Amino acid sequence: MASRANDGRSLVHQAVESVRDHIKANDLKVGDTLPGEGYFAGLLGVSRAVIREAFGALAALRLIDVGNGRKARVGAIDGSVMATSLDHAIATAQVSVGEVWDVRRTLELRTAELAANARSDSDAREIVRLADGIAAAGDDLASRTHYDVSFHAAIARASGNMLFLQIVRAFAPMMEIAIPAAWHTRTTEEERQRISRLHQELAAAIADRDPANARALMDTHFDASIRDQLVTS
Repeated sequence: MASRANDGRSLVHQAVESVRDHIKANDLKVGDTLPGEGYFAGLLGVSRAVIREAFGALAALRLIDVGNGRKARVGAIDGSVMATSLDHAIATAQVSVGEVWDVRRTLELRTAELAANARSDSDAREIVRLADGIAAAGDDLASRTHYDVSFHAAIARASGNMLFLQIVRAFAPMMEIAIPAAWHTRTTEEERQRISRLHQELAAAIADRDPANARALMDTHFDASIRDQLVTS
């Protein structure tokens, strides 16, 4: 029984690799359609059930997009897979929250710098809009968190490096917890306004194409954020 189960897993693994090889060999791009289950079943000499399981595994990783009534398509890169892995790593003490913040800081200083150089006019308008939204949200934590998470994603998008964007998106579930927690540590109106102004100044530096200032302001932002997290921990 164990041998047959292992053989089954091996067949599924082979099918997964066959689909990935097909995508590479045919230079398929996001949204391109894949042959159906029957094609891969015939190619590998396995049952449709094996291919169906392989498609399910690939869909879970967002490598393909499977929908009812249509052929599978090549999937787009998706930070949610990375987010799930990161959440698991933290929950099982494989990495610490402090280590995650260290990586975030290193990465987001770079995205701010790149965004100031590479941003389009529409990127700049969106980043400024989101910074203003953070300021206008006040004590509405749901709104404030939404704008703040979107603000960091917009900066990463403006960097021109889509891998940065996906990694920043992977941090979003942590940010949705950290932002309200940090806000509660800012007990005076002056402290709260300072954080809002910092976002607006960072947005302005990116809009002004000032990479050195954008990097410095992001560094200041992380100084404040990490200090606030230490208060809550």
